[in-house]
Amino acid sequence: MSGGAADGDPAGVAPDGWPAPLRGVTESVVTTLGPNDRWNVAALGLHAPETDADGMPEGPVTARTYGRTRTWRNFTERGGGVVQFTVDPRTFVDAALTVREVDEPVLPSADAWVEVDAEEVAAETEGDTTIRTWELSPVESAVVTERVPTVNRGFGAVVDATVAASRLDVPAFDTGELLERLEYFADVVERCGGPAEREAFARIDEATGWRERDRS
Repeated sequence: MSGGAADGDPAGVAPDGWPAPLRGVTESVVTTLGPNDRWNVAALGLHAPETDADGMPEGPVTARTYGRTRTWRNFTERGGGVVQFTVDPRTFVDAALTVREVDEPVLPSADAWVEVDAEEVAAETEGDTTIRTWELSPVESAVVTERVPTVNRGFGAVVDATVAASRLDVPAFDTGELLERLEYFADVVERCGGPAEREAFARIDEATGWRERDRS
């Protein structure tokens, strides 16, 4: 699949070989094969390439790993993985906040997937954390399900909440501020989310125990 997007097109830009357009940092889930021959499931932000004056993509899709994660290890040792697009908030929570391993690379909740080769192209250090940038080159892709796009604030709140929750034990971030964010996101999910979003947020509660944490 190839093509571009006009300047300002909310659909984003569709790089060659990718099954869906990307814009800004598109949230995805990636499966990578571990040393036990099982597929590790993790969240992965995809940085869309810059575009030229005609809205055509220039350069590769990239992603970053932070520290010595399973995705970093498996990208390094296996050279790639399977990036997947899903609108199931529970999949995002499990990928971002739990250690999940599966037998098959493509998840049942995936609407589209793309097998990628991953090449490390840059590295920098912030504090004790090494941030590596990977160039992702598509190998094979497929669209499994086509949906009419809808907007649900609860879904967005779940995704943002996984980011806040994943930083709770990182010294560089203020715990009190993160807990305030989680309280806000929990309220949004309760007011605007559906059953899947509420179940996903319950998984955040279970994985982190943030509601019982000291707010001082």
